[in-house]
Amino acid sequence: MKRRADLLIRHADYIDEDFELKKGSSIAILDGRIEKIGGLKELEETYEFDRILEGRGCLYMPVLVDAHMHTGQQLLRGRVLDAMPMIWTRIMLPFESRLTPELMRLSAGLAALDMIQSGTTGFIDAGSYYMEEAAEVYLESGLRGALSYSTMDQKGLPESIAMDAEEAIRRTDELYDGYNGRGGLKVYYSLRSLISCSRELMEMAALRARERGTMLQAHMNEYPGEINFFLEREQLRPYEYLDRLGILGPDFIGVHSLLLSEEEKEIMAERGVKVCHCPFSNCGKAAPDTPSLLSRGISVGLGTDGAAHGGLSLWNEMKIFRSVMNLRYGVPLASPAIMPAKTILSMATRGGRACLGDPQGGVIREGAAADIIGIDMQKPHLAVYGHISNTLLESVNASDVTDTIAGGRVLMEKGEILVLDRERILSEARAYQASI
Repeated sequence: MKRRADLLIRHADYIDEDFELKKGSSIAILDGRIEKIGGLKELEETYEFDRILEGRGCLYMPVLVDAHMHTGQQLLRGRVLDAMPMIWTRIMLPFESRLTPELMRLSAGLAALDMIQSGTTGFIDAGSYYMEEAAEVYLESGLRGALSYSTMDQKGLPESIAMDAEEAIRRTDELYDGYNGRGGLKVYYSLRSLISCSRELMEMAALRARERGTMLQAHMNEYPGEINFFLEREQLRPYEYLDRLGILGPDFIGVHSLLLSEEEKEIMAERGVKVCHCPFSNCGKAAPDTPSLLSRGISVGLGTDGAAHGGLSLWNEMKIFRSVMNLRYGVPLASPAIMPAKTILSMATRGGRACLGDPQGGVIREGAAADIIGIDMQKPHLAVYGHISNTLLESVNASDVTDTIAGGRVLMEKGEILVLDRERILSEARAYQASI
């Protein structure tokens, strides 16, 4: 008697754990996990499938994970590039302070469509306002990600977002109670900007994250000004200060982490801190010392920093990151492979999954989560390839993604999004654009 399985990806050439091409296989999926990888005849003789996805002409690989994005800034596209500093205080903060529930729903809808179409099914939101509205959209979308509430208690913030430490933590508590563990969602605690958070808030957020067994994320060492802020007041750099408070550990994500001292790198390695770089956004500030971080065993993921910083395509971010690493570190050493394609692909998949609390994820193998995307290899720029990992990094664009599967659920098949009301969301977006 045949066993039941949810989904068969038939004729599924795929990328294995070493980012090498495996041809001639098919993939059976059951209860959100990869049940079996094998020959088509074997699988069809063993299982009855509820659904069959034709994979001929495609290449399947682990989904991408955007380890740092901002749902609440989706409507800021095209308003930040070439702007004079400081864009955070002059543009982004005023915009977020005027968000409404309706605008957050629209932002989340656009972000979800964008991520599904580009092969990103895992994400970590840095936190904004009306996050419950975003959570409802993401639940409907089938995406798997972590949400935060924007957590700051700095004096002088716009009245609509001003709060003290207790109120900031209470907002995240409510988000956690309402959505952590629902669908594919988690809730993280957040320090939106260290210079906008009191010591009380930092310690409260870290304590609550530990109590609830979740992660704490913070923007770290992004600008010289924030480093000087702590040097002047505490005679310590940001990571040194947080370490003194006992905040750092394996459940801490330091986003950006650009301007690091050697002492800070050692602390990060010792504490097991995780890192996320956002290449396009970071280019306006500094090039991270990623080779040094990786050599210390620090887990590094990639993020887009949201749509205000060049869009939500991790394919773009990987290309930019390779170029920056080669220019900054490879050229002076005459070492063009200072940041190999497989390393960058691993950051965008496994590194991001580690930031989502799943260090064993980001691979296609039996027993792994069925988080898989299909690349249309019939495009002219993909029809001929050498090393497949090189081709994925150099040539694949967001528009080449044809199938998107999250937790065994098909979100997009042959370019058609099967979740959310795409036309309604785009109609609302057009109306918003007309209004501004």
